[in-house]
Amino acid sequence: MYTVKIKFEEKGREPVVLENIAPGDSLLEICLDHEIELHHNCGAVCACSTCHLYVEQGMDSLEELSDKEEDFIDRAVNPRINSRLGCQCVLQPGSGEITVTLPDQSQFLGE
Repeated sequence: MYTVKIKFEEKGREPVVLENIAPGDSLLEICLDHEIELHHNCGAVCACSTCHLYVEQGMDSLEELSDKEEDFIDRAVNPRINSRLGCQCVLQPGSGEITVTLPDQSQFLGE
């Protein structure tokens, strides 16, 4: 089981700690299951960059970065070396702590 800490770049949002998260789900699915907004315009099929996030800790616990994901990360707003797409970050068998930072979601149209 994992502990997932989610931090927010959006001002006024406090970090959220989610405990007892089972492997097999993506970080996007985990966020949505816990009513944490993370845009996903393509429906979580690695065809856009709106579920972009930053993995601060626990990268080794996630599915490896694919070439396709890397191409879409290059199109994300403010990509960094630790950028990933939430839809592609599937928790692998095991346990540990994962810390991610969500970019300000208000930067997307419609907010």
